[in-house]
Amino acid sequence: MSNTFHRNLKQTVPVVVSGQGIYLTDAQGKRYIDACGGAAVACLGHSHPRITEAVHRQVDRLSYASTVFFTTSDAEALASHLAARSPGTLNWSFFASGGSEAIESAMKCARQYFVEIGQPQRQHFISRAQGYHGNTLGALSLSGIAVRRAPYLPILLPTTHHVSPCYAYRHQLPSESEEQFATRLADELEAKILEIGADKVIGFFAETVVGAALGCVPPVKTYFQKIRAVCDKYGVLLIIDEVMSGMGRTGPLFACEPEGIAPDILVMAKGLGGGYQPIGCMMVNARIHDALVNGSGQFVNGYTYTGHPLACAVALEVQKVIEEDYLLDNVKVRGAQLRARLEATVGQHPNVGNIRGRGLFQGIEFVADRASKTPFAPNQLINARIKAEAMQHGLLVYPTGGTADGVSGDHVILAPPYICTAQEIDEIADLFDATVNAVFAAL
Repeated sequence: MSNTFHRNLKQTVPVVVSGQGIYLTDAQGKRYIDACGGAAVACLGHSHPRITEAVHRQVDRLSYASTVFFTTSDAEALASHLAARSPGTLNWSFFASGGSEAIESAMKCARQYFVEIGQPQRQHFISRAQGYHGNTLGALSLSGIAVRRAPYLPILLPTTHHVSPCYAYRHQLPSESEEQFATRLADELEAKILEIGADKVIGFFAETVVGAALGCVPPVKTYFQKIRAVCDKYGVLLIIDEVMSGMGRTGPLFACEPEGIAPDILVMAKGLGGGYQPIGCMMVNARIHDALVNGSGQFVNGYTYTGHPLACAVALEVQKVIEEDYLLDNVKVRGAQLRARLEATVGQHPNVGNIRGRGLFQGIEFVADRASKTPFAPNQLINARIKAEAMQHGLLVYPTGGTADGVSGDHVILAPPYICTAQEIDEIADLFDATVNAVFAAL
């Protein structure tokens, strides 16, 4: 009997004992290709020699120091590294233990900003349906995954509101161009701001490329430029969540770079430390930083492991490896290869509705009927079947339900490490093809 309070209390999962490169091995000796990096976390794979060396080096020097008393050279160096590469004036970093904590910090910082500048009536946040921002109560309040919110609805924040996602596969009308679709969504955001009260909205949260909730859905052209304009018109902060899609996962270091905008607050986590240490980060721009400096002079927020020296040192080494080994170039090349192989293998499968994504962040949505885009009923558990069958084939994929409307619909995400070779991408595509064919043949 296990004394661990597992996520699934009715399922026994394998015990993983080691990892090397893109592979994990369980206690029975079975080897799996980690084609999703857990949840798009393990960007450098497992047991990377430079990162394990950095862990040992830092532990020998300093394992923990509270930011109540100190800063550390490790936190300062990581913040400087990020500031030198970030868009706009996002030059200040606050380090947390993961994505949810970083999102909570962004919510608090955005609220405090308006208190500091004399607009305390701003109390509301807007985010998108079928978006996901984390599992703490604040982050879950922002999130739009109905099944994850359902048990906690009575205790979620009443000051969060949702508008439509930028989900072209299902929401763009046949008569609409991308530009027209983007305009309609921007108009919807403006209408929601006016409905709540133009002087009552703090910020708009959005993932650059939607991860867990929709399966790697990128924005259409000009979407974020139009959203930025609406936010600026009403003094609303634009807060971008790149917890899953950032730090090189989609190709550029910051996923929002191709959109031609810079947010007021940017949140990242998974690819920041590559899973070698728990770490998340909130970056703020000069507008917010200066308001707090010239006001109270403090950020009223903090956690036990804020700026943890081991986490910061390891994250910095992860980022150095990504840069020095030119892994962003590999993400683009291998991502294009993965996309092409998916299109060639499962792209015409009658139950594959859409393949989308950027770089090594590819989502596959499954449907009962391609022509009508009708999703499978939730009780068919298609995404769970794909995950289980893939594991039988020695392949790890990231599954989620509720893709179509928050309740129905299925997708899986492929997010292999940035270090993947061409041969490994081919192997991932072949195993995924075998998985899909086996699942639907059984149905």
